[in-house]
Amino acid sequence: MSFGEFTTAGGPEGRLRFVSRLVHLYRRFAHIVHELAKFGSIGAISAVITFGVGNALHLGPLKLGELTSTGLATVVAATFAYVANRYWTFRHRDQSGLGREYMIFFALNGVGLLITWLFQGVVKFGLDMRGPVAYNGSLVIGTAAATLFRYWSYKRWVFLPTEDREDTGAQPVTGGITGPLAPPSPQGQAEFSRPTSITPGR
Repeated sequence: MSFGEFTTAGGPEGRLRFVSRLVHLYRRFAHIVHELAKFGSIGAISAVITFGVGNALHLGPLKLGELTSTGLATVVAATFAYVANRYWTFRHRDQSGLGREYMIFFALNGVGLLITWLFQGVVKFGLDMRGPVAYNGSLVIGTAAATLFRYWSYKRWVFLPTEDREDTGAQPVTGGITGPLAPPSPQGQAEFSRPTSITPGR
């Protein structure tokens, strides 16, 4: 059955149910989609910084080693990534202190760097492949693997979920019930229960 046949099999009611399911799925995972889009944008810019700085240090006048160049480039890219993720991607999450976040963030980036180094080490020492193509190829694969680890670890240990908001996205109630269903105030109850004196007519 084709996509068109599937959406029109039940007539207007079938199409309505199909659209309703799509809307439900989007609303359920919208925050994750938006978060991933922002994180991916920042990750792409960070990758450009890593590749630019790494190639400049490795292939430029300094001629630093592959691992050293990648390490220094990662520090520069991680600094940018922290600021961008803190104040854009995960700004809706709890802020547990700049010092704490910064230290854990760079500790996790150190683990991400080890993941990248692992791939570069296999290419350089295991496969004995050197040069610009081998360097950048191993850097692409290592950076991709490290990015997946970073996204998972940032949400788990750095940018924590807010404590006053449930996962459903419901806003906390900050005030009492108002309107016709509101319970009467104590003052109103006192006035209502106060006995009234009836003055006999003359």
